[in-house]
Amino acid sequence: MATYQVHVIIENKPGIRDPEGDTILNDLVLKDSFSSVSKIRSAKMLKFEITEKNKNLAKKKIQTLCDELRIYNPMVSKISIEAFDD
Repeated sequence: MATYQVHVIIENKPGIRDPEGDTILNDLVLKDSFSSVSKIRSAKMLKFEITEKNKNLAKKKIQTLCDELRIYNPMVSKISIEAFDD
């Protein structure tokens, strides 16, 4: 068994408004003349530490945890999961 760091990124699905990202873009980035930036999307990252046989099992277990415990709302959010060796 190995220990893995598993990162879960939760973000709004495409087409769902992202007021936080819009605020950062309009009130911070564009005011400082970074006009080449056209869009910002905000997200939340959760970091898990898990002991499992391999990376795939670690990712699957965290996916199940997120789904069963309703860590995110699948109607408006999507998640991406990455596992790293500790």
